[in-house]
Amino acid sequence: MKERFDVSGMTCASCQANVQKAVEKLGVDFVNVNLISETMTVSYDDGKISENDIIKAVEKIGYGAKPKNKKNLKENNKTFDEEKIVKNRLIISFIFLIPLMYVSMGHMINLPLPHFLMGARGSVNFAFLQFLLTLPIVFVNRIFYISGFKALFNKASNMDTLVGLGSFAALIYGIFAIMRMAYGLGFEKFEIVENYRHNLYFESSAMILTLITLGKYFEKKSKGQTKKSLESLMDLAPKKARILKDKNEVEILVEDLKKGDLILVRPGEAIPVDGIVKEGSSLVDESAITGESIPVNKNIGDEVISATLNKQGSFIFEATKVGEDTTLSKIIELVNQANETKAPIAKLADKISAIFVPTVMIISLFTFVIWMILGYGFEFSLNFAISVLVISCPCALGLATPMAIMVATGKSAQFGLLFKNAESLENLHKVDTILLDKTGTITEGKPQVTYIISEIDENEFIKIASSIENNSEHPLSHAISEYAKAKNIQAKNIEDFEAISGKGIKAKYENKIYYGGNISLMKEKNIDLKSYEKKADKFSNEGKTSMYFADEKNVIGIIAVQDKPKNLSKIAIDEMKKMGYEVRMITGDNEKTAEAIKNALNIDEKYAEVLPQDKEKEIKNLQKLGKKVLMVGDGINDAPALARSDVSMAIGNGTDVAIESADIILINNNILDIVSALKLSKSTIKIIKENLFWAFFYNIIGIPLAAGLLYPAFGLKLSPMFGAFAMSFSSIFVCLNSLRLRKFKANFENEEKIKEEIQKEKNKNIKEKKMNELNKMIVKVNQMSCNHCKNRVEEILKNISGIENAEVNLDEKLAEVDYFGAIDENEIKEKINDAGYEFVGIEYK
Repeated sequence: MKERFDVSGMTCASCQANVQKAVEKLGVDFVNVNLISETMTVSYDDGKISENDIIKAVEKIGYGAKPKNKKNLKENNKTFDEEKIVKNRLIISFIFLIPLMYVSMGHMINLPLPHFLMGARGSVNFAFLQFLLTLPIVFVNRIFYISGFKALFNKASNMDTLVGLGSFAALIYGIFAIMRMAYGLGFEKFEIVENYRHNLYFESSAMILTLITLGKYFEKKSKGQTKKSLESLMDLAPKKARILKDKNEVEILVEDLKKGDLILVRPGEAIPVDGIVKEGSSLVDESAITGESIPVNKNIGDEVISATLNKQGSFIFEATKVGEDTTLSKIIELVNQANETKAPIAKLADKISAIFVPTVMIISLFTFVIWMILGYGFEFSLNFAISVLVISCPCALGLATPMAIMVATGKSAQFGLLFKNAESLENLHKVDTILLDKTGTITEGKPQVTYIISEIDENEFIKIASSIENNSEHPLSHAISEYAKAKNIQAKNIEDFEAISGKGIKAKYENKIYYGGNISLMKEKNIDLKSYEKKADKFSNEGKTSMYFADEKNVIGIIAVQDKPKNLSKIAIDEMKKMGYEVRMITGDNEKTAEAIKNALNIDEKYAEVLPQDKEKEIKNLQKLGKKVLMVGDGINDAPALARSDVSMAIGNGTDVAIESADIILINNNILDIVSALKLSKSTIKIIKENLFWAFFYNIIGIPLAAGLLYPAFGLKLSPMFGAFAMSFSSIFVCLNSLRLRKFKANFENEEKIKEEIQKEKNKNIKEKKMNELNKMIVKVNQMSCNHCKNRVEEILKNISGIENAEVNLDEKLAEVDYFGAIDENEIKEKINDAGYEFVGIEYK
């Protein structure tokens, strides 16, 4: 059988390896331990091995395990709770570390100390006060001792072991020094007091624990939450459905649906399961599943997909796939599998620590033994042994990665980036192929009018088109209405509106019948296409959708609508290619649209008309070719591919599940941020490698010195005090080197053009927002004296394009006006003055 477990207590790659080895020794068929999600998947013969056997094997080496399906509610917030606990430990540690460092090191830079702490006679007070200040730090960080020594006793040492040993050795030596000073004072042997007064290492013990806790906090802070994606997916489908039973509507739970049930879906409702339409027709928004930006017409015999949204009419469909067989359930399973099989990311420092930890312990032991054999005495030998442990403490090693990650993630916020875990930032520099979803990532994600051809006056044509389309809920109709608003062309009321399913609409405008729709509708009504068909074909080859408009005999014009690329898409893709990346596009849209976008943006390769499961398969295929894939998407259909890819990004205004499934979020919905993220990742990895190099170089130089290798020839002796200082300095160096990332800049070649395009985008968004918002203004008008004047001025204002409503206040001589878009003030002034009133001015609210 196959079972998943939650594993607690893992902190590094050696922990992961320890757990894996412990479970493998039981004779299981397969075990995969994921350090990032803190989970373990085990396949085993339940006739030979029990669940408890697996749990006990993990617990025996110092970690915890619990079956995944038995998690309680409290454990869902484990990551948040752990971060809070580490933060509290860090705060307490610094509260006591600051006065401890003042007492222990302040006199070195001539800081004043109380009289009772000074000199040989104050030496015990001086040492004991440091001991008291160290105890709270040791207590709150006792996890290092518990974890480290437990791992050591179980022959599975990790970085906590070295932290615990180094800190404990310094602490014990400090206690030993207090005892020796007390002895010296008691027997008036002041040379002993003077020697040990300068060789207290409580601050080393406290500093070791505090700095490593700081690293752990950064690590917890940068670790992402990936477990919510399945919950977000599951929330897409409705919890209940209406079935028809004996001609009556009965509401039941979705999990109780069976194949063959007839299900009623009304406008605005989500479709609960997969099926085939039996009665009625509608428009269904499938963008969450297929990525298609334009809703699809559904008629009798057409398939509908679970979790898609019914936009228009009511219809009845027969359930064909229920439970785990639905499209949504399969997507959920794909996300689950992709998260489970994603390889754990092993950090270089953790890999080396598996050898580094026991090696340092052996060196320390040999140092003590050798100096004892040479006859230098217990204290002399112990001094060298502790120096080795203290100087070798992996503070710099432990901080090398999380400090750089912390600074980088902070800097990334300035670029509109959210890294959900440290691993994504580390892993990003390894990718060589970038796979971009089209709709909403490369393109705007909403259709826009791009071209108009008509044989009549263009404004009049737009007025006719927008008037008859005004009652339609189709996105293409919405695009035309928005275009008319932007042009300040007011739609007029129409009569006899009729939606012709899958083809278009029909309406009476100023006592004349007009049609709007596709070529099938025109041919069905025997309307003369004239030369418009050739022009529409040209638009199709450019990836645009053409809408015909005609009276009862002839086509009067066509409007081309397109989901256009974002302003920065071409620049961003060019930047990616200059950096040496292969750029590919994947979409559920048709071949012509995809080919047009590919050619326009100089994309290397495209995948068109791709279903959700195929998106994930394309990632697999690329990975089989040895490619490291970065996937960028924004829809539910992208979730499996996002989870499967080596690194994933989601557009900030995309669906919740895409955001939950991704490693990196583009908060500002700016495709150029992909390039910024790639460059930031490369810079961060460079800093991390520098940190690790200097951390190890410091150990390579420091350990021989601490062991006394140069003492016989040159008399050079490295005291634990200097070792602790050197260790602290190495950590400070790593921090300062990491802070260089604060000055990181993406440095694009076309900076000015990029700024210009970004400003255009901002202006466009502001304009669109204003166009879609109902705004208010006050129009001041004199010479109004009666209700006739009031009604006359209101009528004048309401007939001006863009004005929604107007109410005149005779007493205050003004009109309160509601309007959309941009209003022509001169038109208002002229029409009011022409009517015999006096226009005074306008105040905008």
